[in-house]
Amino acid sequence: MALPFLPGNSPNKHLAKERFHKSQHFDYSNGVPMLVGSEKPGIGGELLIGQMIKPKYSVYPKGEGSDLPSWVAFDKQALCFEAYFQEAVPQAQNETYRIRKCRIYFYMEDDTIQVVEPEYKNSGIPQGTIIRRQRIPLPPPNDDQFYNIFHFNLNQQMVLYSHIFTVTTCDQFTMNFLTKLGVRLNDPTTVPDDPYSNLREKIDKSMRPLRPYERRDTLKQFLDHDRKVLRFFCFWDDTETVFGDLRELILHYYLADDTIEIHEVIPPNSGRDSVPTFLRRSKLPKRGPTQIKQPGALTDRTVLNVFASESQGKRYILDSLKTGAVHEEFYKDCDLMFGEEVNVWGRRVLISDSDEFTKDYYRSKYGIEDFTPVQYKAPQVPKPPRPMPPYNGFGSEEDSLSSCKGLLPKPPQKDFRKFMEKDRCGLDGNVLSFRAKMVTADEIDRDRVFVISFHLCDDSISVFERPQKNSGVLGGKFLERGRVKKPGQELFKSQLSEYFIAQDLYVGVTLCINNKNFQLVDADEYTLNYMEQHAEEFPKANIGNILSKLRSVPEEKKSEIRKFLALSDPSNTGFISYESLRGLLTGLECRLSEHEVLVLGRCFSARKQPEVDIGRMLAVGQDILKKKNFEELPEMAKAFTHNDRHKTGRLSTKETRTICKAFQLPLPENLLGCLLRKFADGDEVDYHAFLAGINWIEHPAPPVMPEDILKFDLNLKFEDREPAMKIVNYSALLSDVFISISTNGGPTAATST
Repeated sequence: MALPFLPGNSPNKHLAKERFHKSQHFDYSNGVPMLVGSEKPGIGGELLIGQMIKPKYSVYPKGEGSDLPSWVAFDKQALCFEAYFQEAVPQAQNETYRIRKCRIYFYMEDDTIQVVEPEYKNSGIPQGTIIRRQRIPLPPPNDDQFYNIFHFNLNQQMVLYSHIFTVTTCDQFTMNFLTKLGVRLNDPTTVPDDPYSNLREKIDKSMRPLRPYERRDTLKQFLDHDRKVLRFFCFWDDTETVFGDLRELILHYYLADDTIEIHEVIPPNSGRDSVPTFLRRSKLPKRGPTQIKQPGALTDRTVLNVFASESQGKRYILDSLKTGAVHEEFYKDCDLMFGEEVNVWGRRVLISDSDEFTKDYYRSKYGIEDFTPVQYKAPQVPKPPRPMPPYNGFGSEEDSLSSCKGLLPKPPQKDFRKFMEKDRCGLDGNVLSFRAKMVTADEIDRDRVFVISFHLCDDSISVFERPQKNSGVLGGKFLERGRVKKPGQELFKSQLSEYFIAQDLYVGVTLCINNKNFQLVDADEYTLNYMEQHAEEFPKANIGNILSKLRSVPEEKKSEIRKFLALSDPSNTGFISYESLRGLLTGLECRLSEHEVLVLGRCFSARKQPEVDIGRMLAVGQDILKKKNFEELPEMAKAFTHNDRHKTGRLSTKETRTICKAFQLPLPENLLGCLLRKFADGDEVDYHAFLAGINWIEHPAPPVMPEDILKFDLNLKFEDREPAMKIVNYSALLSDVFISISTNGGPTAATST
């Protein structure tokens, strides 16, 4: 039972409504005031009775479908329809209308439409884009709205700017897309025939022109073989003529258009003028004529004279039977073979050789494998050696030799590449340093200590003598930096003298430098590491060669080595001292030098770096900064904070070192490296803790002893530094040297063997 329509019984649709404003009817569009009330809703944002808003989305309504915007979801996607329109032709007598086919493209990203007509040859009408891409309004009276996707269907007419287009069919993508949207497509239709176009096709098929169109398609050959040239080495025997000789030529065959170009090789001092080309690039006929004909004398077709009158002029036609055509044969790539003659306008040119590209071409195309060159001249007699005069004593030997090579002497060339590779770069000095003693019978000179430095960038040697207290000898520079000749060479000779190289310097060798014998007794850590890292250049530091020498030791010496090692290690720990191993290898005469024994001990040494107390390192660092009166720690903190862009309180080790060098932090390099490693977590350094640790003003550390400071001094002497190895793992050495010893037996098995 329905309630009567009385107050209180009927629902009020405005009961919960809060918005009762009236929409604005006037607005500015492109700076022009205009009425826009019909485009906006009525009271409170709701539509009035009979009011309709133009749809803005053709595929998906607002708030439905994909979350992506249309210009992203439908990017580079368009619907394609085949259509036609009929155009009236009132000016022509042969046709009254014509059917013009076109394509309609609908872009879903912005509901724009484009109409394109395919171009036909000799159509006589402008074709291409008929309607540019844009939104097209509907025909009146709905011209305030635009076409969307739901206005398209097959076998229907569409009015686009007063042109009636009939949609016939569409592609598969368009058909699938419309079907998924729920559009029921009509059956496709066909395009009606155009009477005038059919008449033109019949006329074209029935025509038999007196001059048939001939086309030579050379585009494919050009695209396949462009920039591909065959190169042949050939010669022309012109010795029969007066003052004639053997002429060397280079023949270029261009595969793109079958043309040939020939260049002449002019030997030096031949008396001939060098010309750009021997034969310009052109097609080369096989049968060169005795006389070159005038242009137009040789043609592919024959012109027939029909009649000639003074009043009507002359009439000509082409001979379709080609009775006067001249077919001339030109050289092709199949005619150019090794040992074949080429007729170059009456000159007999013989092909002798070719380059590798030409050989690969003939090998792949024609299957030719025999490319034996033709010998057309006697082998060149080698030039007699040019004796060099002996050294004259003026300048260096290189200067004296360069003055003999030409009238204008040039300075000797240095190895610039070696200089750039081996010159000092950062902390890598590329300088090998050895400690040496003088080999002499004088007791005073015997105790003198020298440092021999070898510079790898130019193979120069410098000798420095360390000053010693109460020795009676002044230290300092003993030999200026320069290359040093090996002893036992004549002074005035034709050959260049031999100089010491890096491979001649190793621990244990005796060098004769300026008639003074020096024995190398030790090397610094950088030198040993460098020689071991470049073992292919330094045979004395190659552990593979050293082990090979030990494996070649006779069996009786091997047994002596086992007995000595067993006696040296009574508790079977598998380790002995380095001095014991050195005495063993030196006493058995295993043909190992002092440097090779040192490298062997370093390779099998059990190294253990002692842990340094962080408090002691900070105390040493504060003591050095306090003595240097370094007070720029607040500025360093600002620099660290400025480089820390993410405000994490950490910086990389490289950036931390850069800032320390920028403020010239007076800490030794090894001490600074140890501190950065202590305050680092991976590759990042906690710079707040680092600065607080070295701040000697706010956080003073307890005083340190002088011996603690000396441990971090960079300028340590050879004898002051700790030995590189003390204990050697001889069980691992025996496992590598003597294959018969089991590697799994441990020290006990090694010694029992």
